[in-house]
Amino acid sequence: MPVATVGDTASHEVQVTDEAIDAFAELSGDDNPIHLDDAYAAESMFGGRVAHGMLSAAAVSAALASLPGDIVYLEQELSFNAPVRPGETVRAAVEVVEDLGDDRLRVRTEAFVDARDERVLDGEATILSVAHEDD
Repeated sequence: MPVATVGDTASHEVQVTDEAIDAFAELSGDDNPIHLDDAYAAESMFGGRVAHGMLSAAAVSAALASLPGDIVYLEQELSFNAPVRPGETVRAAVEVVEDLGDDRLRVRTEAFVDARDERVLDGEATILSVAHEDD
């Protein structure tokens, strides 16, 4: 199996449903009412329920895992730019932008809600990309 190199890209989409938000809250233990309580969230700065930011970040993780080679996620810097609401689809996109040596790569990471043409997350990751031992 080849390893990731500069210029490689990958993407992953996540349907953000009420059920996905509820499951993420259960899994993570993050029961902030802006994610779970319609009445509470309606009175918040968001004017309604929003997904956990880390749900969008999880789509980035899935996109990174789609790059060639065995991928080890080492580091991530994130900025959350806009909320994601139930019923929207988040598309994460990653691009390898620099070879840091020792099998380490710098990757641009982004997530979008295409229906709104809006970037909801951006950042940079460091990954390790190595060939699978059987190859």
